[in-house]
Amino acid sequence: MILQNDQSLTIARLAPFIRRREISPLELTRFMIERAERLQPSLNAFITITGELALSQARKATKEISSGFYRGPLHGIPISLKDLFNLRNIRNTAGSRILRNYRPGYNAAVVDRLMESGCIVLGKTNLHEFAFGATSVNPHYGPVHNPWDPARVSGGSSGGSAAAVAAGLCVASLGTDTGGSIRIPSAACGCVGLKPTYGLVPLAGVIPLAPSLDHVGPMTRCVEDSAIILEAIADHGAGAGKGRGRFLRGLRHGVQGLRIGIPKQYFFDRIRPDVRRLVMDAISCLEDSGAKLIEIDLPGMKETAELAAEITVAEALVYHWKWLRSRPGDYGDDLRTRMMERLEMPAVTYLRYQARRRTYAERLLRAMGVCDVIAGPTIPMPACFIQDTEVAFGRSRESVRNALLRLTRPANLAGLPAISVPCGFSPEGLPVGLQLIGRRCGESTLLRAAWFYEHATPWHTKFPPDTASAF
Repeated sequence: MILQNDQSLTIARLAPFIRRREISPLELTRFMIERAERLQPSLNAFITITGELALSQARKATKEISSGFYRGPLHGIPISLKDLFNLRNIRNTAGSRILRNYRPGYNAAVVDRLMESGCIVLGKTNLHEFAFGATSVNPHYGPVHNPWDPARVSGGSSGGSAAAVAAGLCVASLGTDTGGSIRIPSAACGCVGLKPTYGLVPLAGVIPLAPSLDHVGPMTRCVEDSAIILEAIADHGAGAGKGRGRFLRGLRHGVQGLRIGIPKQYFFDRIRPDVRRLVMDAISCLEDSGAKLIEIDLPGMKETAELAAEITVAEALVYHWKWLRSRPGDYGDDLRTRMMERLEMPAVTYLRYQARRRTYAERLLRAMGVCDVIAGPTIPMPACFIQDTEVAFGRSRESVRNALLRLTRPANLAGLPAISVPCGFSPEGLPVGLQLIGRRCGESTLLRAAWFYEHATPWHTKFPPDTASAF
Protein backbone atom coordinates (compact mmCIF):
# COMPACT_ATOMS: atom_id res chain seq x y z
CA MET A 1 0.00 0.00 0.00
CA ILE A 2 1.36 3.44 -0.93
CA LEU A 3 0.90 4.88 2.57
CA GLN A 4 3.18 2.24 4.06
CA ASN A 5 6.09 3.61 2.00
CA ASP A 6 7.79 6.67 3.48
CA GLN A 7 9.07 7.72 0.04
CA SER A 8 5.50 8.21 -1.17
CA LEU A 9 4.75 11.13 1.13
CA THR A 10 5.20 13.87 -1.45
CA ILE A 11 2.67 15.84 -3.43
CA ALA A 12 4.22 14.69 -6.70
CA ARG A 13 3.86 11.01 -5.74
CA LEU A 14 0.45 11.18 -4.06
CA ALA A 15 -1.41 13.42 -6.51
CA PRO A 16 -1.69 10.86 -9.36
CA PHE A 17 -3.08 8.25 -6.94
CA ILE A 18 -5.65 10.73 -5.66
CA ARG A 19 -6.61 11.81 -9.16
CA ARG A 20 -7.10 8.17 -10.25
CA ARG A 21 -9.09 7.56 -7.04
CA GLU A 22 -6.68 4.82 -5.95
CA ILE A 23 -6.41 6.61 -2.62
CA SER A 24 -8.97 9.01 -1.22
CA PRO A 25 -8.24 12.29 0.57
CA LEU A 26 -10.23 10.96 3.51
CA GLU A 27 -8.07 7.84 3.77
CA LEU A 28 -4.89 9.89 3.47
CA THR A 29 -6.05 12.45 6.04
CA ARG A 30 -7.02 9.81 8.59
CA PHE A 31 -3.58 8.24 8.14
CA MET A 32 -1.85 11.58 8.66
CA ILE A 33 -3.89 12.59 11.71
CA GLU A 34 -3.20 9.24 13.39
CA ARG A 35 0.51 9.56 12.59
CA ALA A 36 0.70 13.18 13.79
CA GLU A 37 -1.03 12.34 17.07
CA ARG A 38 1.19 9.29 17.62
CA LEU A 39 4.48 11.14 17.06
CA GLN A 40 3.48 14.47 18.61
CA PRO A 41 4.63 13.52 22.15
CA SER A 42 8.17 12.82 20.95
CA LEU A 43 8.53 15.70 18.46
CA ASN A 44 6.19 18.43 19.75
CA ALA A 45 5.85 19.68 16.17
CA PHE A 46 2.28 20.99 16.56
CA ILE A 47 0.60 23.52 18.81
CA THR A 48 -2.85 22.61 17.47
CA ILE A 49 -3.91 19.54 15.48
CA THR A 50 -7.10 20.46 13.61
CA GLY A 51 -8.45 16.93 13.22
CA GLU A 52 -12.13 17.82 12.95
CA LEU A 53 -11.53 20.54 10.35
CA ALA A 54 -9.17 18.30 8.37
CA LEU A 55 -11.65 15.42 8.22
CA SER A 56 -14.42 17.79 7.11
CA GLN A 57 -12.20 19.15 4.32
CA ALA A 58 -11.15 15.62 3.38
CA ARG A 59 -14.75 14.45 3.03
CA LYS A 60 -15.48 17.41 0.77
CA ALA A 61 -12.37 16.73 -1.35
CA THR A 62 -13.22 13.03 -1.64
CA LYS A 63 -16.73 13.84 -2.79
CA GLU A 64 -15.52 16.40 -5.33
CA ILE A 65 -12.93 14.06 -6.86
CA SER A 66 -15.40 11.15 -6.93
CA SER A 67 -17.80 13.32 -8.91
CA GLY A 68 -15.09 14.22 -11.44
CA PHE A 69 -14.16 17.64 -10.10
CA TYR A 70 -10.37 17.52 -9.64
CA ARG A 71 -8.76 20.85 -8.80
CA GLY A 72 -5.13 19.89 -9.41
CA PRO A 73 -2.12 18.36 -7.64
CA LEU A 74 -2.90 19.94 -4.25
CA HIS A 75 -6.44 18.58 -4.15
CA GLY A 76 -6.78 16.33 -1.11
CA ILE A 77 -3.20 16.91 0.13
CA PRO A 78 -2.84 17.31 3.93
CA ILE A 79 -0.57 20.20 4.92
CA SER A 80 0.26 22.15 8.07
CA LEU A 81 0.68 25.86 8.75
CA LYS A 82 3.20 27.55 10.98
CA ASP A 83 1.22 29.01 13.88
CA LEU A 84 1.53 32.53 12.48
CA PHE A 85 -1.00 32.06 9.67
CA ASN A 86 -4.61 33.05 10.24
CA LEU A 87 -6.96 30.09 9.89
CA ARG A 88 -10.55 31.10 10.42
CA ASN A 89 -11.85 30.31 13.94
CA ILE A 90 -8.70 28.32 14.83
CA ARG A 91 -6.37 29.81 17.42
CA ASN A 92 -3.26 31.51 16.07
CA THR A 93 -0.83 31.74 18.99
CA ALA A 94 2.42 32.78 17.26
CA GLY A 95 3.98 30.47 19.84
CA SER A 96 3.21 33.08 22.51
CA ARG A 97 1.31 33.40 25.77
CA ILE A 98 -0.05 36.76 24.65
CA LEU A 99 -2.01 35.33 21.69
CA ARG A 100 -2.85 31.93 23.20
CA ASN A 101 -6.60 32.63 22.84
CA TYR A 102 -6.54 34.61 19.58
CA ARG A 103 -8.96 33.14 17.03
CA PRO A 104 -9.00 35.14 13.78
CA GLY A 105 -12.21 35.56 11.84
CA TYR A 106 -10.54 35.21 8.45
CA ASN A 107 -7.86 33.23 6.64
CA ALA A 108 -4.47 34.50 5.56
CA ALA A 109 -4.41 35.20 1.83
CA VAL A 110 -2.11 32.24 1.15
CA VAL A 111 -4.35 29.94 3.19
CA ASP A 112 -7.32 30.92 1.03
CA ARG A 113 -5.25 30.14 -2.07
CA LEU A 114 -4.25 26.73 -0.78
CA MET A 115 -7.82 25.91 0.19
CA GLU A 116 -9.01 26.96 -3.27
CA SER A 117 -6.49 24.44 -4.61
CA GLY A 118 -8.06 21.76 -2.42
CA CYS A 119 -5.49 21.48 0.38
CA ILE A 120 -6.46 20.01 3.74
CA VAL A 121 -5.15 21.69 6.90
CA LEU A 122 -3.99 19.19 9.53
CA GLY A 123 -2.84 21.70 12.10
CA LYS A 124 -0.77 24.66 13.26
CA THR A 125 2.90 23.98 13.94
CA ASN A 126 5.13 24.98 16.85
CA LEU A 127 7.73 27.71 16.43
CA HIS A 128 10.10 30.08 18.17
CA GLU A 129 8.03 32.61 20.12
CA PHE A 130 6.65 35.23 17.70
CA ALA A 131 9.07 33.77 15.09
CA PHE A 132 11.86 35.73 16.80
CA GLY A 133 14.59 33.10 16.97
CA ALA A 134 16.40 30.28 15.21
CA THR A 135 16.00 27.20 17.44
CA SER A 136 12.23 26.74 18.10
CA VAL A 137 12.98 26.25 21.78
CA ASN A 138 9.67 27.72 22.93
CA PRO A 139 9.25 28.76 26.60
CA HIS A 140 5.45 28.43 26.50
CA TYR A 141 4.77 25.35 24.36
CA GLY A 142 8.03 23.46 24.76
CA PRO A 143 10.88 22.87 22.28
CA VAL A 144 10.41 21.27 18.88
CA HIS A 145 12.56 18.14 18.71
CA ASN A 146 14.60 17.24 15.64
CA PRO A 147 13.31 13.99 14.05
CA TRP A 148 16.90 12.85 13.40
CA ASP A 149 17.84 13.25 17.07
CA PRO A 150 15.16 14.44 19.52
CA ALA A 151 17.87 15.80 21.84
CA ARG A 152 18.68 18.43 19.21
CA VAL A 153 16.93 21.55 17.97
CA SER A 154 14.83 21.55 14.83
CA GLY A 155 16.06 24.99 13.82
CA GLY A 156 13.77 27.95 13.63
CA SER A 157 11.72 29.78 13.66
CA SER A 158 9.62 27.44 11.48
CA GLY A 159 10.92 24.43 13.40
CA GLY A 160 7.59 22.67 13.87
CA SER A 161 6.89 22.83 10.14
CA ALA A 162 10.29 21.34 9.28
CA ALA A 163 9.99 18.58 11.88
CA ALA A 164 6.45 17.72 10.74
CA VAL A 165 7.48 17.51 7.07
CA ALA A 166 10.70 15.58 7.73
CA ALA A 167 8.95 13.06 9.97
CA GLY A 168 5.98 12.59 7.63
CA LEU A 169 3.35 14.13 9.93
CA CYS A 170 2.06 16.12 6.95
CA VAL A 171 2.90 16.19 3.26
CA ALA A 172 4.04 19.84 3.24
CA SER A 173 3.90 23.00 5.33
CA LEU A 174 3.98 26.77 5.05
CA GLY A 175 6.63 28.69 6.95
CA THR A 176 7.89 32.25 7.22
CA ASP A 177 11.41 33.54 6.73
CA THR A 178 12.68 36.87 8.09
CA GLY A 179 16.35 35.98 8.55
CA GLY A 180 16.39 32.33 7.50
CA SER A 181 13.42 30.82 9.32
CA ILE A 182 12.38 28.55 6.44
CA ARG A 183 15.86 27.53 5.31
CA ILE A 184 17.49 27.02 8.74
CA PRO A 185 15.03 24.39 10.02
CA SER A 186 14.85 22.77 6.59
CA ALA A 187 18.62 22.28 6.67
CA ALA A 188 18.55 21.08 10.28
CA CYS A 189 15.75 18.56 9.65
CA GLY A 190 16.70 17.42 6.15
CA CYS A 191 13.86 18.77 4.03
CA VAL A 192 13.47 21.42 1.29
CA GLY A 193 12.74 25.02 2.23
CA LEU A 194 12.10 27.81 -0.29
CA LYS A 195 12.11 31.54 0.49
CA PRO A 196 10.65 33.28 -2.57
CA THR A 197 11.50 36.76 -3.84
CA TYR A 198 10.30 39.47 -1.46
CA GLY A 199 6.74 40.46 -2.35
CA LEU A 200 6.03 37.49 -4.62
CA VAL A 201 3.82 35.82 -2.00
CA PRO A 202 1.32 37.95 -0.02
CA LEU A 203 1.78 38.45 3.72
CA ALA A 204 -1.80 39.48 4.52
CA GLY A 205 -3.17 37.55 7.49
CA VAL A 206 0.28 36.42 8.70
CA ILE A 207 1.44 37.72 12.09
CA PRO A 208 4.47 39.89 11.27
CA LEU A 209 7.98 39.93 12.65
CA ALA A 210 9.74 42.53 10.48
CA PRO A 211 7.59 43.45 7.46
CA SER A 212 10.45 44.67 5.24
CA LEU A 213 12.20 41.30 5.68
CA ASP A 214 9.29 38.85 6.08
CA HIS A 215 8.67 36.17 3.44
CA VAL A 216 6.20 33.26 3.17
CA GLY A 217 7.22 30.01 1.49
CA PRO A 218 6.82 26.23 1.27
CA MET A 219 8.60 23.52 3.24
CA THR A 220 8.45 20.12 1.56
CA ARG A 221 10.13 16.74 1.12
CA CYS A 222 11.20 17.43 -2.47
CA VAL A 223 11.87 20.36 -4.78
CA GLU A 224 8.97 19.61 -7.11
CA ASP A 225 6.56 19.89 -4.19
CA SER A 226 7.90 23.35 -3.37
CA ALA A 227 7.33 24.39 -6.99
CA ILE A 228 3.76 23.05 -6.88
CA ILE A 229 2.94 25.01 -3.72
CA LEU A 230 4.61 28.16 -5.02
CA GLU A 231 2.37 27.91 -8.11
CA ALA A 232 -0.63 28.05 -5.80
CA ILE A 233 0.42 30.86 -3.44
CA ALA A 234 2.41 33.27 -5.65
CA ASP A 235 1.02 36.42 -7.21
CA HIS A 236 1.05 35.42 -10.87
CA GLY A 237 0.91 38.96 -12.16
CA ALA A 238 4.24 39.81 -10.56
CA GLY A 239 7.83 39.30 -11.61
CA ALA A 240 9.52 37.63 -14.54
CA GLY A 241 7.87 34.81 -16.42
CA LYS A 242 4.34 35.83 -15.48
CA GLY A 243 1.52 33.32 -15.58
CA ARG A 244 0.76 29.90 -14.24
CA GLY A 245 3.13 27.03 -14.81
CA ARG A 246 6.26 29.17 -14.70
CA PHE A 247 7.78 27.39 -11.69
CA LEU A 248 7.22 23.87 -13.00
CA ARG A 249 7.74 24.38 -16.71
CA GLY A 250 11.54 24.20 -16.80
CA LEU A 251 12.13 22.08 -13.73
CA ARG A 252 13.80 19.22 -15.62
CA HIS A 253 15.89 21.27 -18.05
CA GLY A 254 19.19 20.45 -16.34
CA VAL A 255 22.12 22.66 -15.37
CA GLN A 256 24.18 22.66 -18.57
CA GLY A 257 25.70 26.15 -18.89
CA LEU A 258 24.23 27.36 -15.58
CA ARG A 259 26.60 29.85 -13.91
CA ILE A 260 27.07 29.14 -10.21
CA GLY A 261 28.70 31.79 -8.08
CA ILE A 262 31.05 30.64 -5.32
CA PRO A 263 31.65 33.45 -2.81
CA LYS A 264 35.30 34.14 -1.94
CA GLN A 265 34.28 35.72 1.37
CA TYR A 266 31.92 35.10 4.27
CA PHE A 267 29.78 32.14 3.18
CA PHE A 268 32.56 29.60 3.72
CA ASP A 269 34.11 31.29 6.77
CA ARG A 270 33.75 29.58 10.17
CA ILE A 271 31.89 26.46 9.11
CA ARG A 272 32.47 22.91 10.28
CA PRO A 273 34.85 20.95 8.05
CA ASP A 274 32.29 18.19 7.38
CA VAL A 275 29.70 20.78 6.31
CA ARG A 276 32.24 22.42 4.00
CA ARG A 277 33.11 19.07 2.42
CA LEU A 278 29.50 18.07 1.80
CA VAL A 279 28.59 21.46 0.32
CA MET A 280 31.65 21.45 -1.95
CA ASP A 281 30.76 17.89 -3.04
CA ALA A 282 27.31 19.20 -3.98
CA ILE A 283 28.80 22.07 -5.96
CA SER A 284 31.16 19.65 -7.72
CA CYS A 285 28.17 17.50 -8.66
CA LEU A 286 26.60 20.48 -10.42
CA GLU A 287 29.89 21.34 -12.13
CA ASP A 288 30.35 17.76 -13.34
CA SER A 289 26.88 17.98 -14.89
CA GLY A 290 27.68 21.02 -17.00
CA ALA A 291 27.33 24.01 -14.68
CA LYS A 292 30.07 26.64 -14.76
CA LEU A 293 31.61 27.75 -11.44
CA ILE A 294 32.50 31.43 -11.06
CA GLU A 295 34.27 32.91 -8.04
CA ILE A 296 32.54 36.09 -6.87
CA ASP A 297 33.58 38.90 -4.54
CA LEU A 298 31.20 39.75 -1.71
CA PRO A 299 33.19 42.07 0.56
CA GLY A 300 31.85 43.22 3.91
CA MET A 301 29.10 40.63 4.20
CA LYS A 302 29.91 40.01 7.87
CA GLU A 303 28.13 43.30 8.64
CA THR A 304 24.85 41.96 7.30
CA ALA A 305 24.26 39.99 10.51
CA GLU A 306 24.15 43.13 12.65
CA LEU A 307 22.10 45.04 10.07
CA ALA A 308 19.45 42.33 9.80
CA ALA A 309 19.28 41.91 13.57
CA GLU A 310 18.80 45.63 14.25
CA ILE A 311 16.25 46.14 11.48
CA THR A 312 14.30 43.11 12.70
CA VAL A 313 14.14 44.40 16.29
CA ALA A 314 13.16 47.91 15.21
CA GLU A 315 10.29 46.68 13.05
CA ALA A 316 9.19 44.09 15.61
CA LEU A 317 8.86 46.85 18.21
CA VAL A 318 6.09 48.45 16.17
CA TYR A 319 3.93 45.33 16.50
CA HIS A 320 4.87 44.59 20.11
CA TRP A 321 4.97 48.14 21.48
CA LYS A 322 1.72 48.00 23.48
CA TRP A 323 2.32 44.55 24.97
CA LEU A 324 5.93 45.28 25.94
CA ARG A 325 4.65 48.12 28.10
CA SER A 326 1.51 46.45 29.45
CA ARG A 327 2.41 42.71 29.55
CA PRO A 328 6.20 42.33 29.55
CA GLY A 329 6.03 39.31 31.87
CA ASP A 330 4.07 37.35 29.27
CA TYR A 331 7.09 37.19 26.95
CA GLY A 332 9.81 34.58 27.23
CA ASP A 333 13.03 35.90 28.77
CA ASP A 334 15.13 35.89 25.59
CA LEU A 335 12.55 37.68 23.45
CA ARG A 336 11.62 40.25 26.10
CA THR A 337 15.29 41.06 26.76
CA ARG A 338 16.15 41.55 23.08
CA MET A 339 13.26 43.92 22.49
CA MET A 340 13.49 45.85 25.76
CA GLU A 341 17.17 46.61 25.07
CA ARG A 342 16.14 48.39 21.84
CA LEU A 343 12.94 49.99 23.12
CA GLU A 344 14.33 53.52 22.81
CA MET A 345 16.03 53.09 19.41
CA PRO A 346 15.87 56.47 17.60
CA ALA A 347 14.12 56.55 14.24
CA VAL A 348 17.28 57.96 12.65
CA THR A 349 19.21 54.86 13.72
CA TYR A 350 16.68 52.60 12.00
CA LEU A 351 16.81 54.72 8.83
CA ARG A 352 20.61 54.59 8.80
CA TYR A 353 20.46 50.78 9.07
CA GLN A 354 18.09 50.69 6.10
CA ALA A 355 20.46 52.89 4.08
CA ARG A 356 23.38 50.57 4.87
CA ARG A 357 21.20 47.62 4.01
CA ARG A 358 20.85 48.88 0.46
CA THR A 359 24.64 48.92 0.08
CA TYR A 360 24.95 45.22 0.84
CA ALA A 361 21.87 44.34 -1.16
CA GLU A 362 23.44 46.05 -4.17
CA ARG A 363 26.60 43.97 -3.75
CA LEU A 364 24.57 40.79 -3.92
CA LEU A 365 22.63 42.09 -6.90
CA ARG A 366 25.87 42.96 -8.71
CA ALA A 367 27.18 39.46 -8.02
CA MET A 368 24.01 38.05 -9.54
CA GLY A 369 24.89 39.92 -12.72
CA VAL A 370 27.69 37.44 -13.47
CA CYS A 371 26.02 34.26 -12.23
CA ASP A 372 22.59 32.63 -12.18
CA VAL A 373 22.72 31.28 -8.62
CA ILE A 374 25.04 31.61 -5.63
CA ALA A 375 25.90 28.39 -3.77
CA GLY A 376 27.03 27.81 -0.19
CA PRO A 377 26.01 26.22 3.10
CA THR A 378 22.61 26.96 4.61
CA ILE A 379 23.88 26.77 8.19
CA PRO A 380 27.52 26.37 9.27
CA MET A 381 26.99 23.27 11.40
CA PRO A 382 24.42 20.50 11.93
CA ALA A 383 21.68 20.93 14.53
CA CYS A 384 23.01 21.54 18.03
CA PHE A 385 21.64 20.16 21.29
CA ILE A 386 18.56 21.86 22.75
CA GLN A 387 20.47 23.05 25.83
CA ASP A 388 23.39 24.52 23.86
CA THR A 389 23.87 28.27 23.92
CA GLU A 390 27.19 28.38 22.05
CA VAL A 391 28.86 26.43 19.25
CA ALA A 392 32.59 26.04 18.57
CA PHE A 393 34.33 26.62 15.25
CA GLY A 394 37.90 25.59 15.91
CA ARG A 395 39.17 27.75 18.75
CA SER A 396 36.45 30.38 18.41
CA ARG A 397 32.98 30.21 19.90
CA GLU A 398 29.74 31.83 18.74
CA SER A 399 26.21 31.99 20.07
CA VAL A 400 23.91 29.37 18.57
CA ARG A 401 21.51 32.08 17.41
CA ASN A 402 24.18 34.05 15.53
CA ALA A 403 25.68 30.92 13.98
CA LEU A 404 22.36 29.62 12.69
CA LEU A 405 21.34 32.97 11.17
CA ARG A 406 24.70 34.07 9.79
CA LEU A 407 24.52 32.59 6.27
CA THR A 408 20.83 33.07 5.53
CA ARG A 409 20.30 36.74 6.41
CA PRO A 410 21.95 38.26 3.28
CA ALA A 411 19.22 36.90 0.99
CA ASN A 412 16.56 38.52 3.18
CA LEU A 413 18.31 41.89 3.15
CA ALA A 414 18.37 41.79 -0.66
CA GLY A 415 14.91 40.23 -1.05
CA LEU A 416 16.37 37.48 -3.26
CA PRO A 417 14.89 33.97 -3.54
CA ALA A 418 16.83 31.21 -1.80
CA ILE A 419 16.36 27.50 -1.25
CA SER A 420 17.87 24.89 1.06
CA VAL A 421 18.11 21.28 -0.09
CA PRO A 422 19.65 18.29 1.73
CA CYS A 423 23.22 17.55 0.65
CA GLY A 424 24.35 14.80 3.00
CA PHE A 425 24.80 13.83 6.63
CA SER A 426 27.32 14.69 9.31
CA PRO A 427 29.27 11.99 11.20
CA GLU A 428 26.52 12.19 13.87
CA GLY A 429 23.94 11.27 11.24
CA LEU A 430 22.45 14.76 11.07
CA PRO A 431 21.32 16.48 7.84
CA VAL A 432 23.38 19.18 6.14
CA GLY A 433 21.85 21.78 3.80
CA LEU A 434 23.03 23.31 0.52
CA GLN A 435 21.78 26.88 0.06
CA LEU A 436 21.22 28.30 -3.42
CA ILE A 437 20.42 32.01 -3.84
CA GLY A 438 18.84 33.21 -7.07
CA ARG A 439 18.16 36.40 -8.95
CA ARG A 440 15.14 38.53 -8.11
CA CYS A 441 12.09 36.64 -9.44
CA GLY A 442 14.51 33.91 -10.54
CA GLU A 443 12.65 31.07 -8.80
CA SER A 444 12.39 29.02 -11.98
CA THR A 445 16.18 28.84 -12.38
CA LEU A 446 16.69 28.30 -8.67
CA LEU A 447 14.21 25.41 -8.60
CA ARG A 448 15.75 23.91 -11.74
CA ALA A 449 19.22 23.81 -10.17
CA ALA A 450 17.86 22.44 -6.89
CA TRP A 451 15.76 19.78 -8.66
CA PHE A 452 18.71 18.59 -10.72
CA TYR A 453 20.98 18.26 -7.70
CA GLU A 454 18.25 16.53 -5.71
CA HIS A 455 17.75 13.90 -8.40
CA ALA A 456 21.49 13.38 -8.90
CA THR A 457 21.88 12.39 -5.24
CA PRO A 458 20.04 10.15 -2.75
CA TRP A 459 19.64 12.59 0.12
CA HIS A 460 16.00 13.51 -0.45
CA THR A 461 15.02 9.83 -0.17
CA LYS A 462 16.26 9.52 3.40
CA PHE A 463 13.81 9.40 6.28
CA PRO A 464 14.49 9.75 10.03
CA PRO A 465 14.85 6.12 11.20
CA ASP A 466 12.71 6.31 14.33
CA THR A 467 9.83 7.92 12.43
CA ALA A 468 10.23 5.62 9.42
CA SER A 469 9.67 2.65 11.71
CA ALA A 470 6.30 4.14 12.67
CA PHE A 471 4.84 3.41 9.22
